[in-house]
Amino acid sequence: MTSTLIIIQIALAVLLTIAVLMQKSSSIGLGAYSGSNESLFGAKGPVSFLQKATFTLGLLFVINTLTLVYMYNSQKTVSVIDNVKITQPVAPKVPTVPSAPVK
Repeated sequence: MTSTLIIIQIALAVLLTIAVLMQKSSSIGLGAYSGSNESLFGAKGPVSFLQKATFTLGLLFVINTLTLVYMYNSQKTVSVIDNVKITQPVAPKVPTVPSAPVK
């Protein structure tokens, strides 16, 4: 299950990166808050599809990350050593050599 979620996490990261890079830059760096014609709380009209998709992908990314954290955190007390079967080694049989009669 965790391997499936990790694959989904990688796919979401790639899609989220592409969605962010495809958006139009609405600011001019740090000068955006010092008097540009687009205000911080101004009306920009309806939210575009790309912005909705970016928000949805970001939300799915966060939910998937929290799910992975929960799954890994619940398994932190389980060790690989706990699953190893320990068997007692059997002593090898030493061939018995008949002893010579003592004179």
